[in-house]
Amino acid sequence: MIDIADAIDLPSVEALWDRQKRSASVRSKLTSTPPKAVAFGVPPVLLTLDPLELSLLGQSYRANVTVRLYDFGAAAFSVQVPVTSCEWATFSQLVNAVDAQLGPGADSPVWTQFLDQVRNALSPALIKPSPASLHEDYLLGIVQAFGEAIPVNTMHERIDLVPLLSGEQRALSEQARKDLLQQRFSYYVDDLVVLTWDRAFIYEPRGDSDVVDILEVANAQLLEMRFYDELLDAELPRMYDMVEAVHHAGNPMAGRHFADLARKLYMLVAEVTEITEKVDNALQVTEDVYLARVYASALDLFRVRHVSAAVDRKLAIIRDTYAALYEEASGKRAELLELAIIVLIVVEIAIAIIRH
Repeated sequence: MIDIADAIDLPSVEALWDRQKRSASVRSKLTSTPPKAVAFGVPPVLLTLDPLELSLLGQSYRANVTVRLYDFGAAAFSVQVPVTSCEWATFSQLVNAVDAQLGPGADSPVWTQFLDQVRNALSPALIKPSPASLHEDYLLGIVQAFGEAIPVNTMHERIDLVPLLSGEQRALSEQARKDLLQQRFSYYVDDLVVLTWDRAFIYEPRGDSDVVDILEVANAQLLEMRFYDELLDAELPRMYDMVEAVHHAGNPMAGRHFADLARKLYMLVAEVTEITEKVDNALQVTEDVYLARVYASALDLFRVRHVSAAVDRKLAIIRDTYAALYEEASGKRAELLELAIIVLIVVEIAIAIIRH
């Protein structure tokens, strides 16, 4: 998940992609959930990129690559490695091998290549492209069938999910294992979702789980909230410097400087508020209690609400500063008006004295 712009014009994305005669663009929707229960606020656009050849555990795999573009500027790249007829231990090793080759610690060049491909093809649709590539990653191990029937209520006892969920080679303590397996969810008797901070295991025999999309949206929200949190972190010291400079300007037009600075701060607050509202409304969960629980748990695990609260606090500081500057600008204008009135009175008295 990478932030590539302040916003993305999705209709333009579809037109540009189709014009270049690439694979068809698709407006994403949740496949197994009624639209009135859960739906995207603004459906993102799904694009298929060129496949990727990977060498994992001494074997070659052909991975499918897609990118989903959200209107609030996030691009969710997905590398899917199909695996068949595999022992559970080997499957866990494959998941960890993918992370070792493409994860954040690998510093793989493929992400830059995918990003350049999207930027070059869709640059006219990117509104205020982001030069810095703030990103979030998430690893999924998805199983559709086991060689033998395994009840989901005892699955964590029959197979060891911990190496997949932790990425650790050494044995973990009992408390660490318990913490990793704490966020478990099932809707039917034959499906299971286990969430952690940066990985998840999904068992879905029907292959139509919307949990993947839910987790992607939660990651996108974390990414955007982090972006604006860092933006405001950089903006607050600059704001203090500007306020101090205006206070020490010491000229009769200080009121105008106060008003100009207040206007800039108001525009910043309006811009950030508009985008964060889009991010907050990226997914609308109304009637699907199961997906709502998974979604809420993911938001808590990713600490989205914590980062969002930090953004709100910094916006509140800027709003208060804007209000104080606006009030001071009004006071300066009133002082200037009073001074002008006094000057006019003095001039009128001087003229009267001269005439007599």
